[in-house]
Amino acid sequence: MSTWIANLLFLLQRFTWASAIDILLVTLVFFVILRWLRTTQAMALVRGLVALIILVVLLTSLISLPAFSWLLRATLPALILAIPVIFAPEIRQALERLGQAEMWFPRDRAAATASVTPKVVEAVERLAKRRHGALIVFQRVTPLGEYESTGVLLDAYVSPELLLQIFYPNTPLHDGAVIIAGNRIRAAACVLPLSSSGILTHSPERQMGLRHRAALGIAEVSDAVVVVVSEETGKISLAHDGRMVHYLSAAHLRRLLAEFFPEKTHPHGVWQSFWDFVRRLMASPPAEDGR
Repeated sequence: MSTWIANLLFLLQRFTWASAIDILLVTLVFFVILRWLRTTQAMALVRGLVALIILVVLLTSLISLPAFSWLLRATLPALILAIPVIFAPEIRQALERLGQAEMWFPRDRAAATASVTPKVVEAVERLAKRRHGALIVFQRVTPLGEYESTGVLLDAYVSPELLLQIFYPNTPLHDGAVIIAGNRIRAAACVLPLSSSGILTHSPERQMGLRHRAALGIAEVSDAVVVVVSEETGKISLAHDGRMVHYLSAAHLRRLLAEFFPEKTHPHGVWQSFWDFVRRLMASPPAEDGR
């Protein structure tokens, strides 16, 4: 115990502001990486790799295994080369987001979207009463141009009447998604990626159709907010960040959209998320009530 305390004091005596900045930068790098990977299928692979590394370290430090240690040293270069291949989609997505100025210096697109959310909620409420299926995607920071190109470009102002007409059954544009960027409908009848996470399969709502799987799919590969109206039940759902909330009322949907798209925006890029994370860690726990 005395040796451990002596080593700790030795480290604290040499701890400087440069050391604090160094630790903060390393923490920021790991935070950004895990934040990008948390909604992808690669997160399960990361957890498996971490568990394997911990197991190997424990084995090699507690037991003398010369043959096993040699095998690790021989295969380590191959594993390092395999990482870019395994994580190729995630690395590409991360680099694309790094190249987006809005990630670091967000624009006021949320405020523009906030001005049209009441119109969308009105249309969704009327669609739900008529049991007309609908799939509406609100673009945030991640660009959705590749999905817009799969549909019919409109570039039209948002109105309840236009949304009702688009999702009227058996019309040319009803079968697909509407993508809203800012205060305009960019495209309709867009094809979205289907979710492959299995969340809907293992949930009580496993009977949900392609609209819900597409909504969850685009929410897994982007930061978009997606509103779905079920054609069978008329129920309203919202998907974001790889998760889906079901059985929303119009008032609840209005409140959720106001959270995502406030009328007055503040910087909310990766730096703001990181400082929010730090503040939560440093927040003092609630006082005990003495019971």
